[in-house]
Amino acid sequence: MKNIRYIDFDTLERFMTDVLTGAGVPPDDAAICAEILIEADKRGIDSHGINRLKPIYYNRIKEGILNPVTEIEIVREGPATAVLDGHDGMGHVISKKAMQMAIEKARIYGIGMVVVRNSSHYGIAGYYGLMAEKQGMIGITGTNARPSIAPTFGVENMLGTNPLTFVMPSDEPFPFFLDCATSVIQRGKIEFYARAGKETPDGLVIGNDGKSITNSDAILKALVSGEAALAPLGGIGEENGGYKGYGYATVVEILSAALQGGGFLKMLTGMREGKKAPYSLGHFFIAIHIEAFTALEEFKKTTGEILRALRNSQKAPGAARIYTAGEKEYFAYLERKEKGVPVNEALQNEMKILINELGLKGYDFL
Repeated sequence: MKNIRYIDFDTLERFMTDVLTGAGVPPDDAAICAEILIEADKRGIDSHGINRLKPIYYNRIKEGILNPVTEIEIVREGPATAVLDGHDGMGHVISKKAMQMAIEKARIYGIGMVVVRNSSHYGIAGYYGLMAEKQGMIGITGTNARPSIAPTFGVENMLGTNPLTFVMPSDEPFPFFLDCATSVIQRGKIEFYARAGKETPDGLVIGNDGKSITNSDAILKALVSGEAALAPLGGIGEENGGYKGYGYATVVEILSAALQGGGFLKMLTGMREGKKAPYSLGHFFIAIHIEAFTALEEFKKTTGEILRALRNSQKAPGAARIYTAGEKEYFAYLERKEKGVPVNEALQNEMKILINELGLKGYDFL
């Protein structure tokens, strides 16, 4: 690829920490945010790492719609449950606290669930599932988001991309790691296409006229203005199962709003009375302690056998191999650990702006 620079994990994580600290995030909280952002870059999930540093976090702090200092309030708590209010602070900080609480509760009671209201974009959902997996648990999480998905047979963006994420231990070098939106494509991927000067594939975004849109820059503007929406998993209409993605997106919306008394649907546009406002998102986090059901090693072995059987099943003609969830991310990690994270020219320019605005020193990688 043209004008690509490769930056090692440590340097990129330190850069993101310095930028967020410069924006007013306390150093310890900035380190948490950077740790979660770099996890996406490590795994090849380019839509949720350094690509989002400036537009989703830095810019929103400058605009006054994201609080750099995160105040976490415990609204309600039971033995295995809790409700937190993030007061529109950094979603990464709120969410790490929430999953830590869920894990601690699961260690005692077998399962823990913590829900959050008034939060913000929390980065790669899979990070929180990995937190549980590293403790010998199953991790489940989801979040609502600003309206992007149209319901089946509709064209209005009503639901967020609403990821539903599962991470489970296995006896392989990597866990089962399913982290994906309930739309065919997510806004972050379109942002990535726009930066790279690429078109969005046909059939993934629908305009108010019911026709597909492919110009990535135009899509981003149309999503904000309400003139376009993302198709749910399965695509437009019922023929290819679009109602399934629509249904799962609604499940995530309910679990991210109804349990915690949080905002939902059009309340999450980031606009109030014609002015920019906090997004006030909701999340949920579930940790399941495997040892409460069976021996951890037995669970890992069975999970591994399932994954290997799937990968070793008969391939389609012309297909090189079959993958299981988390495998490609693991291979991306192995490659990027040696080579670094690829940073395209548009992103390099954004990083230069941040360096100049904040007067950061010691970064000569661009």
